[in-house]
Amino acid sequence: MLLRNPGIICRVNSNCWSVFNISKKLSSLSDGSSFELDGKVVSLVGQSHEENSRIIDRRKGFDDVYDILQSGPWGPALENNLSLLDGIPQPELVIGVLRRLKDVNLAINFFRWVEKKTNQAHCPEAYNALLMVMGRSKRFDCLEEILGEMSLAGFGPSNYTCIELVASCVKSKKLREAFDIIQTMRKFKFRPAFSAYTTLIGALSAVHECDPMLTLFHQMQELGYEVTVHLFTTLIRVFAREGRVDAALSLLDEMKSNSFHVDIVLYNVCIDCFGKVGKVDIAWKFFHEMKAHGITPDDVTYTSMIGVLCKANRLEEAVEMFEQMDQNRKVPCVYAYNTMIMGYGSAGKFDEAYRLLDRQKGKGCIPSVIAYNSILTCLGKKGKATEASRIFEEMKKDAMPNLTTYNILIDMLCKAGNLEDALKVRDAMKEAGLFPNVMTVNIMIDRLCKAQKLDEACSIFEGMDHKICSPDDVTFCSLIDGLGKHGRVDDAYRLYEKMLDSDRIPNAVVYTSLIRNFFRSGRKEDGHKIYKEMVQRGCSPDLMLLNTYMDCVFKAGETEKGRALFEEIKAQGFIPDVQSYSILNHGLVKAGFARETYQLFHAMKEQGCVLDTRAYNTVIDGFCKSGKVDKAYQLLEEMKSKGHQPTVVTYGSVIDGLAKIDRLDEAYMLFEEAKSKGIELNVVIYSSLIDGFGKVGRIDEAYLILEELMQKGLKPNVYTWNCLLDALVKAEEINEALVCFQSMKDLECAPNHVTYSIIINGLCMVRKFNKAFVFWQEMQKKDLKPNTITYTTMISGLAKAGNIADAYGLFERFKKSGGVPDSGCYNAMIEGLSNTNRAMDAYTLFEETRRKGFNIYTKTCVVLLDALHKAECLEQAAIVGAVLRETAKSQHAARSWFFGYLADVQCVGLQSSRHKNTPFHHLLNLLNGSSCSRQRSMMEQPLICILVNILFYSLGNSVDLMLYGYSHSKCTSTNTSDNAFQWNHLLQLTCNAPDFSVNPPSKLVS
Repeated sequence: MLLRNPGIICRVNSNCWSVFNISKKLSSLSDGSSFELDGKVVSLVGQSHEENSRIIDRRKGFDDVYDILQSGPWGPALENNLSLLDGIPQPELVIGVLRRLKDVNLAINFFRWVEKKTNQAHCPEAYNALLMVMGRSKRFDCLEEILGEMSLAGFGPSNYTCIELVASCVKSKKLREAFDIIQTMRKFKFRPAFSAYTTLIGALSAVHECDPMLTLFHQMQELGYEVTVHLFTTLIRVFAREGRVDAALSLLDEMKSNSFHVDIVLYNVCIDCFGKVGKVDIAWKFFHEMKAHGITPDDVTYTSMIGVLCKANRLEEAVEMFEQMDQNRKVPCVYAYNTMIMGYGSAGKFDEAYRLLDRQKGKGCIPSVIAYNSILTCLGKKGKATEASRIFEEMKKDAMPNLTTYNILIDMLCKAGNLEDALKVRDAMKEAGLFPNVMTVNIMIDRLCKAQKLDEACSIFEGMDHKICSPDDVTFCSLIDGLGKHGRVDDAYRLYEKMLDSDRIPNAVVYTSLIRNFFRSGRKEDGHKIYKEMVQRGCSPDLMLLNTYMDCVFKAGETEKGRALFEEIKAQGFIPDVQSYSILNHGLVKAGFARETYQLFHAMKEQGCVLDTRAYNTVIDGFCKSGKVDKAYQLLEEMKSKGHQPTVVTYGSVIDGLAKIDRLDEAYMLFEEAKSKGIELNVVIYSSLIDGFGKVGRIDEAYLILEELMQKGLKPNVYTWNCLLDALVKAEEINEALVCFQSMKDLECAPNHVTYSIIINGLCMVRKFNKAFVFWQEMQKKDLKPNTITYTTMISGLAKAGNIADAYGLFERFKKSGGVPDSGCYNAMIEGLSNTNRAMDAYTLFEETRRKGFNIYTKTCVVLLDALHKAECLEQAAIVGAVLRETAKSQHAARSWFFGYLADVQCVGLQSSRHKNTPFHHLLNLLNGSSCSRQRSMMEQPLICILVNILFYSLGNSVDLMLYGYSHSKCTSTNTSDNAFQWNHLLQLTCNAPDFSVNPPSKLVS
């Protein structure tokens, strides 16, 4: 039934009404010629009426299904609409619809719906059509599933489909996806098309991906494809350019073994590629080999060989070959002349280059702009701007300068800091009808940033006419990096925001610069924010960015964050390179985790990392700081054998490591070796030797090292002086130390808090406490903040001098200033207060020390115990005694040693006349029974052991007095009960013993 609009046809059937608008779809039929069906042009001319109707019906069926699929997202409603269509979907309908679809998810849903509807497997053409949808959308999530079904069905993708899948990925530069497609096909034993292999190998060669190329090449051979000389040449070129000489030569041998004849193209490729990576002898070999095989070298061969020799600084051989080539030629080879001119210019032989230009003119060949640009490039590298300007003027007589010429001149002038001249050249370029391109602007901005002329660089950027020349990624990156490097990180960030506003997507290089410069400016939080912002914007970091970020994090002291970033490198799919390991190792060594160096070193070796000089230095430093100096020495020798020259850092690490373990003779030999190799040694190495010699008391040699340091024109730093001062103090050469301290100030090296601590400690050691206090006051005047060691030293000194009031005041001031006294400080104060009869103050500090978990020395306990006993503070004395008892128990094993020690002391005459009537003499009599038998009979062996313990663990006179008081004064009482109580009191304070106050020993008699 026909309605008013002829483009609307209504069809009635028993199931439903279907309305189809086909007026537009069939508009091409108005002239009765042809239309497109199923991706092909179908002609209606000459067809019968029945055939035309059938074609139109097929087209209408495609349109019906396609319109329904495009009407909304896949779901039950869309499936119902598809079910309302007449009949069961036929294969040709499915194929036609799939060829129109672009959404892979929609195509797969339709594909599965048809399977369910027909209850039959699809034909090979339908599967190929679905694969083509994946290729058009560049989404291959279900590729393996579809190929698996095809494999079970006994057929595979067609050659056309395979080629199109790979080609679509190559066009969009998704080479990894293309490689994975071929590998997935091989997984199911399919045979990818020959052209798919060659297309992908060619694309991979452009980005120098050697290993995937070789994998594909070997697969082609396994499948029986006939590989060509051209394919071998492509692989050899890439491997040779990447410096993988062995692999390239192996391919060449394989080619010869397969009876392929090497042509001149391959020889030229080998000469050029091997020569450019420094393998000049191999290039020479190919040159002579091709002549031996009857192949005459052409202009490309000679030019390549001349360029290789010039690059290797073998100029005489290059000249000889050039003359050999040019001698019988009437028309000179322009490329050879240009290459030879560049060779002369690179070697700085500009007169020869000019003569070669004249020679070229004499042969009737006017030098090209390339020849002049070559000379100008070399002059620029040598910094000869004036001569370059002269050549530029001469050039105008023979060749018209091009944009490259002007860019070379601008680059040269900007490097020299001649901004005005560079701008004049830019104006001259405009007058010559050439307008500065983005490369010109990039050169000027980059060179000005490197010359620290940032305002001028910003001015050029702001003055760009965006209609003619818009800034590109390089422009933004150069200026952002230049601003950031010179501390203008806020300006750099504003430029980054401007880059975002101009709809440019910052790459990893921009983010690397921002992160590094924020960290360098001490703004680590902003650096972390930049990294998070990069991730949020979907920019994938590269290995260089992650290495830079990890290095910054370690330098900022965030060790655990640095470790996490190393793991993130692996999580991102990168393989940590030698730089990654070097940064990690260096960061861990600086953070005090040098012991992990050995593990990291073996991880590098297992991964196949080739260590460079920096990697060797970090590993050697780690070994030295973790005490593995022999291993470091071994690695130093390995470094030399591998052709890496040790640097001042290398020698400094090993010398310092040897000096710290007193292997000073070896350290000095290495020191002399470094000097003999012409390495400029720094103050750090000299300081290491001074410190090492000083610590073992070899003061004279330390002075000689210092003298040599100053003769070399180096200035000792504060660490150098501190090493020498510390050595003098430990040798009790305090007067010499004071002279050295004065010399340090005379040489304008400002002492730091460590310097004053050493001097104060030395003066306290020789009991010059008042003078030490003078240095303390001088230190305060210079606003040097004393550290814990300085406070402890001064407090101990004042306490020992009996100046407990000043000591206690200093101690309290130290705590109020936020300082945390250490065990030595607390013990010194307790002893000082005890010795000045301030027993309860000492006890209060004793309790504070225990609460804070600090160690209390045995001697401190004994001195405090004596003071508390004298002050009759028995309850507090009992607590101190309990602490002392626990100490005695923990060191019980030392008793037997002490008895042997006493025997040795007696043998050398400790009981001489000068030791008689001393507490120590009295105790020996108790042990030997030679006198004081009355006391010995009272105490028996257990009490003697306790007395020995107390004497052994205390090293001061106070314990002797206490022992003497107990064993002599108190025991002379005629009251048996009093004697028992006194001895029991001593026992209770020192160990678990029977309570003698309840049951006195029977032998305890007057």
